[in-house]
Amino acid sequence: MTRDISQVVEKLRTAFADDDAMLRWGADIPVKHCSDWTRLPPVIPLALARPRTTEQVSRLLGLCHETGTPVVPQGGLTGLVGGAHPVEGCVAISMERMSGVEEIDAAAGTMTVLAGTPLEQAQAAADAVGLMFPLDLGARGSCTIGGNVATNAGGNRVIAYGPTRNQVLGLEVVLADGSVLQSMNRLIKDNTGYDLKHLFIGSEGTLGIITRAILSLRPQPATTITALCALPSAEALVPSLAALRSRIGPSLSAFEAMWPDFWQVIVAQAGRKSPFARAHGAYALIEMSGFDCERDEDRLQIALSDMLEAGLLSDVVVAQTSRETGDFWGIREAVGELRSLMGSLISFDVSIPAQSADAFVATAVAALEKRWPDATHLAYGHLGDNNIHIIVRVPSAFDEQPKDLINEIVYDAVARFRGSVSAEHGIGLTKKGFLHLSRSPIEIATMQAVKATLDPRGIMNPGKLFDRRLSREEIP
Repeated sequence: MTRDISQVVEKLRTAFADDDAMLRWGADIPVKHCSDWTRLPPVIPLALARPRTTEQVSRLLGLCHETGTPVVPQGGLTGLVGGAHPVEGCVAISMERMSGVEEIDAAAGTMTVLAGTPLEQAQAAADAVGLMFPLDLGARGSCTIGGNVATNAGGNRVIAYGPTRNQVLGLEVVLADGSVLQSMNRLIKDNTGYDLKHLFIGSEGTLGIITRAILSLRPQPATTITALCALPSAEALVPSLAALRSRIGPSLSAFEAMWPDFWQVIVAQAGRKSPFARAHGAYALIEMSGFDCERDEDRLQIALSDMLEAGLLSDVVVAQTSRETGDFWGIREAVGELRSLMGSLISFDVSIPAQSADAFVATAVAALEKRWPDATHLAYGHLGDNNIHIIVRVPSAFDEQPKDLINEIVYDAVARFRGSVSAEHGIGLTKKGFLHLSRSPIEIATMQAVKATLDPRGIMNPGKLFDRRLSREEIP
C-alpha cells in the first residue's frame, strides 16, 4: 500500500488537535528518540507521539493501521539490539507521559503501573509499603516497566525470582488495529484457556503496545549479605554455585561470575580496588537475601568456610557496611565504563547451560585469538541463570572493529553449546540474522503466524525479530 505522507500527517494532526504535547515533528523531535543505546545510525521518525492515556494509544494505532504507517514503541531507550530504533517513515511512540504507580495492594502483593513508569520508581513504591519488586537492572533509573515486559528483562536477581515474565500477573495491551486487550489478571491460578499476556512478554513491541501491567510483589528480605569470592580457577565456578544452592537454597539471590580477564581490566583500567592481595583464577560476587536476622549470616559464613576448606574457594571477603556492598557491586557494574576507557567494543549477551559456561568462554576466546592474536576479551555473567557476557576488542583494528567476523565466531560457539543468542534485550535489529541458531524453522514460522494474525499489515515495529515469513518449503 502506497502512503500519502501529507495525508497521514494531516490525519494525525486532526486526531490529536486537543493535546498540544501529543505530537512532535521534524527538528522538534529530541535526538534521543532517533536511536537507542545500540549506536546504530540515527533515523528521524515521521513523528514522535507521546500519549497520556490508553485511549490515545488506541486512537493512534487505529489511524496507523488504517494508513499502513509503521509504529515503533519506545520505553527508556536502554536496549542494545535496536529494538526501539526508529525505521524510515514511522511514528515513534514514547510512553514517557504514561508513567506512575496507580495502585498497590499490599495484602495481595500486587502493583498496577503504567507502562512508562521507570523501574526505579516501581521499586521505590514497593519498598515504601515494605514489599519488593524484585526485577533489578543497571539501567533501573532509565528503563521502563513497559520496556522491561516487552523484552522480558532479567537482570541481577533472576537466580532467585526469575525474569520479568515471572513478575507479571496481568497486562493491558493495545493491538495493531487499535483494539484494547484487557488481560489485567490478578490471580496466580487461572486456568481459563490461553494466557494471552505471555504473547506480549518478550515480543519486543511487534504485536502491540503494552500500556499497563499488574506486577507481583514479594516480601522485603530482612537481611541482605554480600560477599566477594576468589576461586582457584574458572572450573570451580559451577561447583561453587551448586554448593551455595545446596546450603542456602532460594536465599541465594545473586551469583555474578567474573573471569580473570574481566577482573584485571576492571581493576587496572576502571580504577576499582581489589580486596584481594593477589590475582586468582576466577571471581564471584554473591548475595544472600533472607528473613532470619539471627541466623542468616551464620548460615552463609559456615557455607563459605566449608567451601574454603574443600578448595572451591581461595579467599572470601564479606561486606560489613553498605559502602563495602556498593564497592563490591561497583566492580561488577563498572562494565558500563569500559567503552569510554577502551574505545570501540563488541558486546555479547548470551545464555549458555551453566555446566558448559567455562568451556564456551574458552572455545570462543581460542577462536578469537587464533584469528586476531592481539584480541582483548572480557567474560562475566549471571551464572545462576545461564547468562554470559563477552566483550571483545581487536586493538590492531582501532575503531574499525571487524564486527561481522567477531559475531560469527562467538555465535557459532553459542550454537555449538546449544545456547541462546539473546539472554537479554531480545533480537531487535542486530541479532535477527542469528535467530536461526537458537530457534528452529517451525518455531520461527509459528512466531510469524502469530505476528500475521495480530498485525496483518505489519505496522508494529517492522523489521525487528525477523524480516520475512518462511515459505512452506523452508519449514520441515
